[in-house]
Amino acid sequence: MQITLIKQHLGRLLDKMLFDQGIHEFNGPQGRILYVLWNHDFISIQELATGTGLANTTLTSMLDRMEQKQLIRRTPDSNDRRKHLIALTPKARSLEKEYRAVTDRMTELTYQGFTVEEITRLEEFLERVLDNVRGAEMSRKK
Repeated sequence: MQITLIKQHLGRLLDKMLFDQGIHEFNGPQGRILYVLWNHDFISIQELATGTGLANTTLTSMLDRMEQKQLIRRTPDSNDRRKHLIALTPKARSLEKEYRAVTDRMTELTYQGFTVEEITRLEEFLERVLDNVRGAEMSRKK
């Protein structure tokens, strides 16, 4: 399937571009986590799972590694003592500008040769695919 191949190639390219940019603190999948946190800091693991598309179990182990690297920290939720919120550290905040530069470059490479109209249509089609997959996943959880 083309989507799977694209995902694999993009993942390898992103990891290489991060390395070339001198970002060695995290990999591409961890960058997705940081990206969500750069936009919405102090969120629950469930919100982070929704924002990244990662399963809670995968996310938990990734967060453990990111906490060891001092990229994130878990803080108690003042509204629910059973929960923790995920927050960025100053170290992670300092890497945002370089990461965004890499992802902007990735977007340029991905859409090279496309018109604005083609990009818009492709994004609309991909959003429909995503809605279909999310719907199928939700119906299986019931």
